[in-house]
Amino acid sequence: MRTTFEQDDLKARKIFLGVFYFCAFVMASVTFYAIYVSLGEYLQTGRVIIGEVLVETEFPFKGLAKLTTYLMIVSVVGWYCVVKLGGEKVKGIPQWLKSILQLIVLAMAVVSLYEFVYNFIVWNSLITADVIRGIMRFDDLSVEYPNPETPWNLVFATKMSLSAFLISAHGFYTMSKPEKKSE
Repeated sequence: MRTTFEQDDLKARKIFLGVFYFCAFVMASVTFYAIYVSLGEYLQTGRVIIGEVLVETEFPFKGLAKLTTYLMIVSVVGWYCVVKLGGEKVKGIPQWLKSILQLIVLAMAVVSLYEFVYNFIVWNSLITADVIRGIMRFDDLSVEYPNPETPWNLVFATKMSLSAFLISAHGFYTMSKPEKKSE
């Protein structure tokens, strides 16, 4: 017979697993929708702005959240569920491998933080320049970086780099926590 603690732990795992599967379904759905619409746009115009379709599409009706917002949220929540479900397995890997993984995740956190700040500042600067000219457009601003052939929508780039930073920073924190000593 299971103890109350084991039953509670099993219920929590089921919740995290259900939420993870929901997040994975939403991420896959949003990604496939974006690829489908972007491919159609590319075949028509020969050009695509990365993330634009996710910023322009509000779901389930106009005036509610954009698909890019949902993607950002489910990415972070899905990651958290993965850590809650499998975080204990990190303790079993050799220290040298854990150190390498920590350095990789730390580098990812630094790069994603830089990208978030960069995209946010560029986005804010372009909004300010437009407002000075009397133009109010926030969502259709893009930057032709890193490749002028495929610009990135700044709303998408900012939200995705923020979620990448949150995920990598949490991953670094999780791997760097000192292990609890059992007495």
